[in-house]
Amino acid sequence: MYAISDQEFTHFQRFIFDAAGISLSPAKKALVCGRLAKRLEARRLSSYGAYFSLVTGGTDAAETQLAIDLLTTNETYFFREPRHFELLTREARGAGGKEAGARARPGQPFRVWSAASSTGEEAYTIAMVLHECLEGRPFEVVGTDISTRVVARARTGHYSEQRGRQIPPAVRKRYCLKGLGPQAGTFLVERELRQHVRFQHANLNAPLPDLGAFDAVFLRNVMIYFNGETKRQVVTRVLAQLKPGGVLFVGHSESLHGIDVAVTAVVPSVYRKV
Repeated sequence: MYAISDQEFTHFQRFIFDAAGISLSPAKKALVCGRLAKRLEARRLSSYGAYFSLVTGGTDAAETQLAIDLLTTNETYFFREPRHFELLTREARGAGGKEAGARARPGQPFRVWSAASSTGEEAYTIAMVLHECLEGRPFEVVGTDISTRVVARARTGHYSEQRGRQIPPAVRKRYCLKGLGPQAGTFLVERELRQHVRFQHANLNAPLPDLGAFDAVFLRNVMIYFNGETKRQVVTRVLAQLKPGGVLFVGHSESLHGIDVAVTAVVPSVYRKV
């Protein structure tokens, strides 16, 4: 195992903060060391300092993106924080109050953004919920993540059976195809549902691509990695994509306290854009 010096770790703290707005505590030194060690070996480099020079030198964009991918935490699962999906069902059905009704336009899809979609479990959960409750009415789910590696994986819709253990049995039976033979122990999100979901790369800490406007946004378990100013910038950027009257979901351990934005609290961790 390569050893990483305090100075080299500080360089990578700055690197991932500048790239993604993520603040790595000193306790993450072993994580940085472990995740990047294989890249040093693959590139035949003798130190983390040499690897830092490579990813910040502007000559290898692919390696820079790979380093970002490796230093980004991607933890998610299907139907995480299920209360949010109950509220999403109410919103999609137009039962979320006057604001929700005012947003509804006949023939227009109900659009939801999974703003840190990781390997796609959240985005596909949203799609399952909307397909169940909208009963044939159009909808679209957009999933974005800073990691191109997890975006590519999300597009496949292919998971181990263990990853789907939180999916209600009836929902799993309807939307998940059980793997057979060489694919035993896995499942595939069925094609019809996948057609409602698209994934693309986006960095919440930078100007966003043209994603369009959304009726609901999930920005969950992301802000815990940001400092106060970065959090404010990200929330402002994300809310610009949310329609007036739309709802923003954050993690149960997160809040918008101290951030001056035009929202009202619906319930803890759920906000409506004014």
